[in-house]
Amino acid sequence: MSDLLAIFLLLLLGWFWLDSLRAREIAVGICQAACVQRDLQFLDQAVALRRLGLAWRAEGVRLRRVYRFDFSEEGTGRRSGYLVLRGLHLEELSFGLPDQVADA
Repeated sequence: MSDLLAIFLLLLLGWFWLDSLRAREIAVGICQAACVQRDLQFLDQAVALRRLGLAWRAEGVRLRRVYRFDFSEEGTGRRSGYLVLRGLHLEELSFGLPDQVADA
């Protein structure tokens, strides 16, 4: 029985590792696209996992990951934003920038 438990734990660890790689790739793609859309530079082409937890919703339990990324507005300076994925779906994206107001 302990061998079966060890195999199950190894399979669970393998699934978690592959799911985390896929979530990271999705987060990088979302950040790249959002930076291009807002005319910002996505620095380092990378995201960093800041928090990992569980989220209970109507569709069931999902992993909730919070990633941090860096960007630049004019090529000088570095600002940080964050991205929240629930499962493999975008829940929130924030650049921490004020909303742009159209000139009247």
